Amino acid sequence: MKRSIIALWCAALAAVPVTGRAQSQASPADRALARDIFRELIEINTTDSLGNTPRAARAMARRLLAAGFPAADVQVLIGPDAKHGNLVARYRGTGTGGKPIIVFAHMDVVPARRSDWSVDPFTFLEKDGYFYGRGTTDDKVGDAVLVADFIRLKRAGFKPTRDLIMVLTGDEETLGSCIQWLVTKHRDLIDGALALNTDAGGGVLRDGQRVLFAVQASEKVYATYVLEATDKGGHSSLPRPADNPVYRLAPFLERLAQYQFPVKLNEVSRAFFERSAAIESGQLAEDMRGILKDPPDSGAVARLSAVPFYNSKLRTTCVATMLQAGHAENALPQSARVTVNCRILPGEPASEVEATLRRLAADDRITLRTLYAPIPSPPSPLTPEIMGPLERLVAEQFPKVPIVPIMEAGATDGLFLRNAGIPTYGVSAVFEEQNDVRAHGRDERIGEQSFYDALEFWYRMMRAFAGS
Repeated sequence: MKRSIIALWCAALAAVPVTGRAQSQASPADRALARDIFRELIEINTTDSLGNTPRAARAMARRLLAAGFPAADVQVLIGPDAKHGNLVARYRGTGTGGKPIIVFAHMDVVPARRSDWSVDPFTFLEKDGYFYGRGTTDDKVGDAVLVADFIRLKRAGFKPTRDLIMVLTGDEETLGSCIQWLVTKHRDLIDGALALNTDAGGGVLRDGQRVLFAVQASEKVYATYVLEATDKGGHSSLPRPADNPVYRLAPFLERLAQYQFPVKLNEVSRAFFERSAAIESGQLAEDMRGILKDPPDSGAVARLSAVPFYNSKLRTTCVATMLQAGHAENALPQSARVTVNCRILPGEPASEVEATLRRLAADDRITLRTLYAPIPSPPSPLTPEIMGPLERLVAEQFPKVPIVPIMEAGATDGLFLRNAGIPTYGVSAVFEEQNDVRAHGRDERIGEQSFYDALEFWYRMMRAFAGS
């Protein structure tokens, strides 16, 4: 009989011994190396249009080779085209512990305009207890942690019973074609028993206090649509309001802004709210229990929906992200188009989401086309073999911080590994303020302590899962 996630989670809890703080800590030299690797990565502008991920991959390969990794085990793979680079590095074990463990991150970042930021997004800046720069949280922190910890493990003489395979990809923020290419063309290099993702899950801070450690076991489905209205245009001194593409899109935008997809909980999101209710208090805890009712309590739904972090766990979301219209200030617009990005709940048909957008448009003169087709992926099972070591590691490093399974609102390269039959878990170990997540936004930053905590956690986690 299939066991529920909560039952598996409880079984894992029961199997984990109570332990104190682990004694292993990164030395000042280890921390300095990690910071230097982080700085090098941030200052390589890996926005997709610049094609710099091969440069970043080679820089990280040089770090590993200098630390003594054999050249045969450090491969820079250019593909699926010349502008994208990937790094695959293998930490050899005895092979007696089973198939390898994959650890992965991505080197590319979303664009950042200097005029939008208060600091230079591509200059590594240490300020007020934070590291600033594009990619500090998404996901050059992951690249730096993995490379630095591979080197630390090598220097410590670690002898695992199974290989560790590091995979750094080049276009997670755009098409995800790099991980797809690696899976289809180089599966022998990246095949493993399971994968641990630096780009998902992680810790939640509330007013500087650690409140939970999230383990991502599933993710919403990424999809992008473009809706466009067109007209013949003309001179702006002779307006035709009924034929103006901008005006035709405006009612759709207003309806989209007001629309909420229905609440639908799945096994992972239900487990998230059940576990979160047990550690919260007051109205928030009551609301979390309220949305678990059948039917959900309407007041609880309204209050949780007002918080983006919780709203993303409740339902599919679609939001306008880009708007283009017209070609001259003194000419009637010939076209207006809006880009709508959706994050679809696992199991919800994309066709229903598309139908909803067409219904909100309510105008057969507005066309809809799919810019990024949705690719669903199955959830990864939260078994005691996974949760047991994680519970122990979290208890050692972050005492009294509970582990909570989570469905990621964002999409990651992990979906392609899941679809390739490799269970994948997001455990970034980076703690961020719940209401100050700056990934993809202005003045992206990570707390210095959060960076070093993640560095330590991944070192211990790779040792635990690779065996010794």
